Amino acid sequence: MDVFKNLAYSRPDGEKVKSDLHAQLEALKNAGSYEEAKAAFFRRQDIMTEFRTMNVIASIRADINTADEFYAGEMKFFHDLTPRLSVILKEFNEALAASPYRADFEKEYGDLLFKILDADIRTNSKDIIDEKIAEAGLVTEYSKTAASCKTMFRGEECNFYGLLKHMLSTDREERKEAMMAWADLYEGASARLEDIYGRLCELRRTEAAKLGFNNFIEMAYLSRHRFDYTSADIEKFRNAVQKYIVPAAAKIRAAQKARLGVENFEYYDEQMFFPGGNSTPDKDTAGMIAAAKQMYEELSPETGEFFDFMCEHEMFDLETRPNKRLGGYCTSLAKYKSPFIFSNFNKSSADTEVLTHEAGHAFEGYVASRCQELQEYMHSTSEINEIHSMGMEFFTEPWYKLFYPEGEDRRYTYEHLADSLANITYLVSVDEFQHRVFEGEQPDAAGFRSIWKKIEEIYLPWRSYDGNAFLESGAFWMQKQHIFMYPFYYVDYALAMICALQFYLKMQNDRTAAWADYMHLCRLGGSLGYFDLLKAANLKNPFQEETIKEVADGVMAVLDRMESEL
Repeated sequence: MDVFKNLAYSRPDGEKVKSDLHAQLEALKNAGSYEEAKAAFFRRQDIMTEFRTMNVIASIRADINTADEFYAGEMKFFHDLTPRLSVILKEFNEALAASPYRADFEKEYGDLLFKILDADIRTNSKDIIDEKIAEAGLVTEYSKTAASCKTMFRGEECNFYGLLKHMLSTDREERKEAMMAWADLYEGASARLEDIYGRLCELRRTEAAKLGFNNFIEMAYLSRHRFDYTSADIEKFRNAVQKYIVPAAAKIRAAQKARLGVENFEYYDEQMFFPGGNSTPDKDTAGMIAAAKQMYEELSPETGEFFDFMCEHEMFDLETRPNKRLGGYCTSLAKYKSPFIFSNFNKSSADTEVLTHEAGHAFEGYVASRCQELQEYMHSTSEINEIHSMGMEFFTEPWYKLFYPEGEDRRYTYEHLADSLANITYLVSVDEFQHRVFEGEQPDAAGFRSIWKKIEEIYLPWRSYDGNAFLESGAFWMQKQHIFMYPFYYVDYALAMICALQFYLKMQNDRTAAWADYMHLCRLGGSLGYFDLLKAANLKNPFQEETIKEVADGVMAVLDRMESEL
């Protein structure tokens, strides 16, 4: 396997892919034995592994440079073809579900495989191909719109991420000025962003209606393979967050306000934990990677092997550049059993979090792809996958000193832990926003803002934008890409954080046992259901109110001790 930049890319032959899938469909239907049916199943997996690998290579390269016309064209090709392939894949899944050898598959691989297949059958149809193609096009339009936003700030051309760096300045006026410039960028694009989201909502409602769902919420839950809980359970979870974590977060914000010595605590103060400034890595990109390499080699033999692989094959693109897509993510090149980490370093603690959070995703993918035979079991649902990433953020705590100047690692530990707990309130805000959007009539632009404004009052009661009319109108929602690109994903971070914090609290007493549970969870991938995976990792159910209270109380006790030390 070569380094990523040299990996060969060729556009798949769409007609051949369809023909090959049809051939395996017929082989499955005509199978005279379980072994023949199983062979057709894995040949289908091999076809899609090759197709998806080319898709991911093109997607990463398009994200690295959104102005690259070649890869923009390739992504249009995949956006047009993928919904058409989904029809054939649905036929294959239907044939597998009705196969006389279904019991044999279940005996060897468990019944979760068929829960996944049945859900995919239910949520995909040739009747919504046009909507899916249009939806993919709007998501691309959103990404390009957000990536193209730039402004001059103190003599420097900045995109959204560039401004975030200035919003972490120790100079409060600079933070305020950066926030106002950040808000102006969004306001300038707001009409287009609100229009894009409105059209996305209409398409998603249409898809749900065509497939016979009561609403898009129901369709989204099934498509995300949420088999073990419902939107009513999520509402109870949000209520428990409001009861136990909002007061804890308010205490964290009050302590920040006191330390900063400000009369009014504003949005641009929320990420500033100490008056002298937050902990900031003192290394360039090469130094960050070298520090991460040492960290993972010392953490465990498995993490050392994984990160050596990532470095050898240059499976990163970390630095911010013009026309690069915003955000960060981990994806996978299935053909090579290789993760890839994409980010936008901004010389803040967020860079450290990329090398722990996204590397947590990557580590699970690296391990599970070598343990699980089925592509369906390589990864779990998002509320489990995010435990891998957030858990890794905490397991790597002893090595923070490799990234920060002497003494700042302890401050970063406090900042990270406090922010992790407090941020749960924002995570559930995004989730409630999406539920309210899709529960009733389609809101207009003003309706979106009104919904967000009311939610902020519930979960973020300390939030103030220092008189910025645009943000105070409720426009903050549009800065979250998950709302546009990954509907109903964001609460998964909150559920996962409750579990990652359980790992953190457990490692205070028995780090070895906590790491063993984490490794077991990674190896299992998505081979078990949500509650079964939690049980296997010795994690308590986040839907139980006492779990939320226990985590909130435990973390606040640690923070209180740390604050007295700092």
